[in-house]
Amino acid sequence: MLLWWFSDGGTMESVPTDGKTTGEVMFRGNTVMSGYYKDLKSTEEAFRDDRLKDVIISGGENISTVEVETVVYSHPAVLEAAVVARPDNHWGQTPCAFVKLKEGFNVDAEEVIKFCRDHLPHYMAPRTVIFDDLPRTSTGKVQKFILREKAEALGSLS
Repeated sequence: MLLWWFSDGGTMESVPTDGKTTGEVMFRGNTVMSGYYKDLKSTEEAFRDDRLKDVIISGGENISTVEVETVVYSHPAVLEAAVVARPDNHWGQTPCAFVKLKEGFNVDAEEVIKFCRDHLPHYMAPRTVIFDDLPRTSTGKVQKFILREKAEALGSLS
């Protein structure tokens, strides 16, 4: 049996399903995380800070990397995109987009940033765009931890 509910991402406590309160969908069942059965240490390690990796905190605002990626992907020249946090001494973090262009297209970082600013609140738009192939696992999943390391190595934007 699979159970689901909405919870607060920070406290993991249930939140009201009133259509107004923001929460995360949680699952519980015999097939969820079955490889960690009775292995509390591995389970805690697998979930430690996992949800925080896909949230950029910029000037106190939470930015969903998935939301920014969706807009970057919608640019006609973009084939692939991934967004991670880049350190920023003033804002804390800012969005950094890694982009692979479609063949035959040639756009610069400013054009991608302007496109995002036209389709997102300005604080959510990437301030850095890097054109490169995205590192992937053998199954095709983008290895965001490598992109986070690259963004961290760039240092603070401001």
